Amino acid sequence: MDRHPQPINHPAAWTVDTLTSDRRWVVRLNDNDIAEIDEALAHAKACGASVPGMVKEDFPLDGLTAKLHAVVQELVSGMGIVLIKGLPMARYSKLEAGLIFWGLGRHMGNAIAQNAYGDVLGHVFDLGKDPSTDASARGYQSALKLPFHTDAADVVGLMCLRTAKQGGASSVASSLAVYNTMAAERPDLLQRLHEHFYFDARKEQGEGEAPFYPTPIYQRLGEKVYCRYVRRFIDSAQRFDEVPRLDVQQLQALELFEALQQDKRLRYDMELEPGDMQFLNNYVVLHSRTAYEDHVEIDRKRHLLRLWLNLPEQGPVPASFERRARFSELWSRTPRAPIYDIAQLMGATEH
Repeated sequence: MDRHPQPINHPAAWTVDTLTSDRRWVVRLNDNDIAEIDEALAHAKACGASVPGMVKEDFPLDGLTAKLHAVVQELVSGMGIVLIKGLPMARYSKLEAGLIFWGLGRHMGNAIAQNAYGDVLGHVFDLGKDPSTDASARGYQSALKLPFHTDAADVVGLMCLRTAKQGGASSVASSLAVYNTMAAERPDLLQRLHEHFYFDARKEQGEGEAPFYPTPIYQRLGEKVYCRYVRRFIDSAQRFDEVPRLDVQQLQALELFEALQQDKRLRYDMELEPGDMQFLNNYVVLHSRTAYEDHVEIDRKRHLLRLWLNLPEQGPVPASFERRARFSELWSRTPRAPIYDIAQLMGATEH
């Protein structure tokens, strides 16, 4: 890597000032869009379509496809973040909302498995798990604060079904803006982030594979810079004797990287409301969530649906990122018993 990296001039290298002044990333559904969604939902239900077998032809759209195409372009070539608002959630059961989210996602890209259970429509729901003590647990299964990270797909999508009693705000930061700041202030530490860090596979390695794997945090492919980051996985990989210890400058690089994520110039917080659908390009946007206090009653608890999408328009990605895609494909073919009662979470008795 160049010891004097140049700043990245790209719409995804946004700051908070950019997001607040340029609102093209917020897409509002109008009455025609909602009517089209309702017709597509009725069609999907009439033909007995369900997740994960439902294809985009089961959820037919007309004029809304142009708006979704623009969403994909914004994710791939623009700011890397889109918030779709205006879906009247009170009109739909959770099952119907799931069909809508899945149907819209199928018009955008290909859904991939998010874990070894083969979940393709995931549930962000507090199951009382603690990732710091359970190697198989994930942050979305708790009400704890989630540090900034990226997910292992081109795009992560969230649909808000219900909000928490208090807290649970969504936070985002541009990894390209963090890159530019580090390039200006500490290019030596930025250079270290282009070197291999070891990530814990969190019990998701293949047969005969090591329980950890190397990948840089920043990688350049052609003219693009890609980011992959989960600090918890880097720290927990240190439990393996075969993994090299993090040196002083690596730790300094990680500390600055994380401090800039929290910088008020770069971190943007938003409250997702029922019906909101947030989509983020994982290669250029880091995301997190504040801790939250939830309701006691299960039918009032905070509940979001999650999609991991790979977009044909995204094009090639660094080779080290393709490792997870291999497992996602395998898990999709051989799903296991879910870690939660889907019928209970989705309200299978609702009409």
